[in-house]
Amino acid sequence: MAGVMDAVNQRTQLVGQNRLELLLFRLDGPQLYGINVFKVREVLQCPKLTMIPKSHPVVCGVANIRGATIPILDLAMATGSGPLQDQSSPFVIITEYNTKTQGFLVRSVERIVNMNWEDIHPPPKGAGRDHYLTAVTRLDEQLVEIIDVEKVLAEVSPSPETISQGVIDVETQARALSLRVLTVDDSSVARKQVARCLQTVGVEVISLNDGRQALDYLRNMAGEGKDPAE
Repeated sequence: MAGVMDAVNQRTQLVGQNRLELLLFRLDGPQLYGINVFKVREVLQCPKLTMIPKSHPVVCGVANIRGATIPILDLAMATGSGPLQDQSSPFVIITEYNTKTQGFLVRSVERIVNMNWEDIHPPPKGAGRDHYLTAVTRLDEQLVEIIDVEKVLAEVSPSPETISQGVIDVETQARALSLRVLTVDDSSVARKQVARCLQTVGVEVISLNDGRQALDYLRNMAGEGKDPAE
């Protein structure tokens, strides 16, 4: 498995290319899933887990990995499919989101693929609002479902979406009322979290899905003679 992650650091240098890397994996069954490599720290065979009393149902336990105690979440169960059935030789994907480190239990890990954002599409409209997908794509004639990890974590361990009193002084908050911030993230949950946090201090927020949308937005502003910095 070391071979899968050998080039992660190099392959996440995609700034300005409107591309992303996906780590492909499977839960139960043949369906292929993806997760953004940019937020993956490492992949390893599932280590010994220690159960934690009264933990969230999707938390399988905690593992000691390189001296750190990391919670391990059953990703199949977290996305509504029930507990992972095939745990004969599962893997753990260690990730970092919102300054938190956690592992996701999966049945198998396939490979890393480099995708163009133009090939990434929103989830089908008929999927409703309760799904855990941030996008879908096709690879070798197979549908790949890209997991919205931020949504999973928001349900298991919610992060505060407001700024604590005393962090922002009166002068800073007054200045914030004149600011407009462009945020870009493929997760709708992440976009909403950032927007709510900024809006609590009066910042105007424009939220977009990816770098291409952001570039088009800025180009349109420039074409209309507007200064994006103002």
